[in-house]
Amino acid sequence: MTETPIDPTRAATEWLNAFAGALAARDIDTAVRLFEADGYWRDLVAFTWNIRTQEGAEAIRAMLSARLADTAPTGFAIEGEPSAADGVVDAWFSFETRVARGRGHLRLRNGRAWTLLTTMTELKGFEEKKGDRRIKGAEHGVQRGRKNWLERRREEEEALGHSEQPEVLIIGGGQGGIALGARLRRLGVPTLIVERNAKAGDSWRKRYKSLCLHDPVWYDHLPYMPFPDDWPVFAPKDKIGDWLEMYTRIMELNYWSSTTAKKARFDEAKQEWEVTVEREGREIVLRPKQLVFALGVSGYPNTPQIAGAENFQGDQHHSSQHPGPEAYAGKKCVVLGSNNSAHDICAALWEHGADVTMIQRSSTHIAPSNSLMELALGGLYSEQAVKNGIDHHRADLIFASVPYRIMHTFHIPVYEEMKRRDAELYSRLEKAGFLLDFGVDGSGLFMKYLRRGSGYYIDVGASELVANGSIKLKSGVNIERVNERSVTLTDGTELPADLLVYATGYGSMNGWLADLISPEIADKVGKCWGLGSDTPKDPGPWEGELRNMWKPTQVPQLWFHGGNLHQSRHYSQFLALQLKARMEGIDTPVYELAPSHHRR
Repeated sequence: MTETPIDPTRAATEWLNAFAGALAARDIDTAVRLFEADGYWRDLVAFTWNIRTQEGAEAIRAMLSARLADTAPTGFAIEGEPSAADGVVDAWFSFETRVARGRGHLRLRNGRAWTLLTTMTELKGFEEKKGDRRIKGAEHGVQRGRKNWLERRREEEEALGHSEQPEVLIIGGGQGGIALGARLRRLGVPTLIVERNAKAGDSWRKRYKSLCLHDPVWYDHLPYMPFPDDWPVFAPKDKIGDWLEMYTRIMELNYWSSTTAKKARFDEAKQEWEVTVEREGREIVLRPKQLVFALGVSGYPNTPQIAGAENFQGDQHHSSQHPGPEAYAGKKCVVLGSNNSAHDICAALWEHGADVTMIQRSSTHIAPSNSLMELALGGLYSEQAVKNGIDHHRADLIFASVPYRIMHTFHIPVYEEMKRRDAELYSRLEKAGFLLDFGVDGSGLFMKYLRRGSGYYIDVGASELVANGSIKLKSGVNIERVNERSVTLTDGTELPADLLVYATGYGSMNGWLADLISPEIADKVGKCWGLGSDTPKDPGPWEGELRNMWKPTQVPQLWFHGGNLHQSRHYSQFLALQLKARMEGIDTPVYELAPSHHRR
């Protein structure tokens, strides 16, 4: 006997019609029965005004019971041609709600939904002025005293933050703040970005000389303006810095560089923030309705307090302050840490003739770049993916359609193949004493990134230097004491040192709030990043989404935006829509505001 082949178009259409009919009839029981008992519904703002994943039938039922009547979804329609593989039907669809338009993705198994993704794409009546809606620019005819574009632009720049207040203030003008600023600009939301560096892009330019993106170009486009098609696969830091600087100008962002946020408080009576910034030597008070922290993935640098450090006669600094290797030829250099920055810094020091020792305190996941690009990212973010019709917009949604609860099961086979493919390198690393891991469940790099934001190195060459002994290694130890010209390790070994680099990572983003607003507000917001997976550095309980990222927090009108370039691009759309809706007075009842389980 042979199985009857699946007709994916028919299967997806029948399911979507049944689902739409059940929702229209407010028949929640029927809608829930269309899902597997352990099915998932991930919603990006469209139904929940939140970023939430409903796991299982009862969670889906609860969300629909709370939100269906208000959301009033209609207009479900299949987009493109559904496909089928390994018994799973994949389909794209569009839909509308009472206030918005959306796009979704469906995975069916045996006629029932395994995963469902719904995303808000635009607010009705508040669409971006693009395509048929674009402005004319030129004002034909004659008019006394008319002002041209440049004059109007300068007036806007001079007014915002002075005679006119921004609706949104973004603290942090790196890739995250810039991407969000571009989204808000397109939506007509008056937005000001403040950045302490002298120029946009300086947060990249000021890093160590050898820094390049470890993610490929197809993964890293900014909103609206993809990189040129001859852009390097792995862009050098200064090239990225220049792109960000030019992007802020071309996208006409209101960007205050050399500006430091000093203090913030929420004015309950006026329902606005009062933020004091220092710019060009004077203090300015800004009064935005919404305050966004866009400071990357992390908070303050974690610089360990080690006995004797104050007496060290050489140079010592956190990796974020590392100037580069040029001054250390022939010097004894010790790097504490074994993740991306540690490997990059060690390799650059070795290239410039330094004697380098890496101190590895705990195990690290190594993912060779070529294998990672092909096995983990190639299907979605590569030249071949583009040729297959998967641009970064579609790839972002495919990526977002996988619930975090089951994401590790998608990744485990990738890293099993990586183990096989790169077995020789891994064997040589372990022989050199390097402590390797693939995550507690074998799911590799990206799950480590989501769970803890650390614990891995994308190998672009330094692992070979570790394996062959060019970079010396001391593993399973820590620095017990810093001496005037050496460090003493916990196993009693003493290493001479002219340079000591702490490649020891960063704290949680809400750490910034403790100084800028108050420790109480920082604790009320709680820890940022992580899923609650109850794996190392990601304590439970399970939360199902990244803590506090791109969604409402426990402190009203306070938001966090960040992540890598891919996440900044993708999630800036959904944060911008939430902010626009609030500016326009659209009702935004948040479903299941996430509680704070961990302070910092």
